[in-house]
Amino acid sequence: MPDKDPRQTDPQSEQIRKYAEDLATVYKSEKAKRDELTKVYAQMQEYAKSLAASVKEVKEANKNLEHAYLDTIQRLVMAAEYKDEDTGDHILRMSRYSALIAEKMNLSDAMVKSILFAAPMHDIGKIGIADSILLKPGKLTKEEFDTMKTHTTIGAHILANSTAEVLNISQQIAISHHEKWNGTGYPQGHAGEKIPMAGRIVCLADVFDALTSKRPYKDPYPVEVALDIIKKERGEQFEPRVVDIFLANIDGILAIKEEIGEAGDISLADFIWSERDREEST
Repeated sequence: MPDKDPRQTDPQSEQIRKYAEDLATVYKSEKAKRDELTKVYAQMQEYAKSLAASVKEVKEANKNLEHAYLDTIQRLVMAAEYKDEDTGDHILRMSRYSALIAEKMNLSDAMVKSILFAAPMHDIGKIGIADSILLKPGKLTKEEFDTMKTHTTIGAHILANSTAEVLNISQQIAISHHEKWNGTGYPQGHAGEKIPMAGRIVCLADVFDALTSKRPYKDPYPVEVALDIIKKERGEQFEPRVVDIFLANIDGILAIKEEIGEAGDISLADFIWSERDREEST
């Protein structure tokens, strides 16, 4: 039997060799893919870190922008009413009262926040009212009271056509916070659900703080008297549900009043009902 030519390969061995080569090729290919995936994963991690840092910077920038925006609004409001030394406390109290009422009425968090920030601008239209009327110590004449009423439309005009949601809510409040649930308010004589919710809430918060604060024409009313007025105006000046929520959370309201500051305690025996308050609360 002739010797086997060493250059000749056994078919089975050849198949095994080819299979091994194929495996090696596949291994190299898969290794290259894994290396590429590892590189891509590392890049993605770097991108994620960079994105997180960017998001943090944007959030911080937005926070600073919001703070600057609200600070500017606060200063503009103070500029409009700087003649009244108690204006700052009034703005803080009534805006906090309004936000508490809105929260207890289960309005959205966004709406509660908007009301908190928008409420201080409710009387910004008073920038267009003469000091002789704003700071008059006695009862206003009919002509003076008619002029005073225009602060609602002046404020709404100042705040009109903004792309900012807070200023849109502010405009609603400016034009509607003297409307009454029964339709006898001003400037539009709207009634019931036609009055924006923010306006209904700020109406009550503003009246309560006005009654219980010292003004150029009166001493502060005792809380008991203010609450009695609000109860009597339930369904007349104020939406019943807003009154009910307010009264149910009076402890929180009084806590805000005490926290921000108030005039010294006054007893019922010392209480004087001014003619101007009797006119403006009816």
